Amino acid sequence: MQLDPKVLMTIKNLPLLAKTVIDGFMNGFNKSTVKGPGLEFSQYRSYQPGDDLRWLDWRMYARSDRYYIRESEVETSISVRFLIDASASMNHQDGAVRKIDYARFLAASLAYLVNLQGDSAGLYVFKEGGLFSLASKPDPQHLQRIYYQLDQIQPSGTFTQPVHYKELFGNSRKELLVFITDLYQENNEIYQLLDSLAALKHEVLVFHLMGHNELEFDFKGYTALEDLETGQTIEIDPQQAQKTYKETLNEYLAGVRMQLLGKRIAYRLIDTSQPLDGALRDFLIQRSKG
Repeated sequence: MQLDPKVLMTIKNLPLLAKTVIDGFMNGFNKSTVKGPGLEFSQYRSYQPGDDLRWLDWRMYARSDRYYIRESEVETSISVRFLIDASASMNHQDGAVRKIDYARFLAASLAYLVNLQGDSAGLYVFKEGGLFSLASKPDPQHLQRIYYQLDQIQPSGTFTQPVHYKELFGNSRKELLVFITDLYQENNEIYQLLDSLAALKHEVLVFHLMGHNELEFDFKGYTALEDLETGQTIEIDPQQAQKTYKETLNEYLAGVRMQLLGKRIAYRLIDTSQPLDGALRDFLIQRSKG
């Protein structure tokens, strides 16, 4: 399975990368026992009064003279919108992989999977105080537009200040919103976005990206660190600072989890040095709840 981000960096074609990731993942994935009507066939069961007649299998009826309902791994026909943080801090690099690279790989792979399941995918990019949007559609041509826009992302500036989120994301139909971000914010602008999304009763899944060097405070040889969004620098002594940093980081991450749990938002911390399969599993688990 070519899910390692360092390996994926060698694949320059985003559609090929997405197909490679999902094909590799599905080949090794131990399929869920969650059942529902959909495209990924799992099993038949006998018809019960009250069952949706759309899922009757007429071929099975012709062969056996009995009614059967098709069941499958996931329920189809939902909209999945991918929200990408493209502020300057997403340029943070650990080895060869930037956070934005990981975000791009993850969003492209999940959009491919969504399209494969017959669902709609949309893309929203938060950058330099603005917001680029590509509405949700289920067709393959739209998937190519998503790939193109993901390829174009070059992080810069600060995260988008609160805009008319209710108008943008308000929808009577329940959706799954996948937000890929490093949660770097100056004035709680990301929490304001999440507050708005949670209030609209959608399923929200946050993938919080952090470099391995951030998680372990692995900055050997450096005496100063620069804030990618403000340009401010601080002098550091890596050895002395490491213990304090890790304690502070653990408190911060625990606070983030509690904050999002309180909003009923699914949260996953992702180390950008790790393969994508953990994030893909988390997505499928959340998808099955929709």
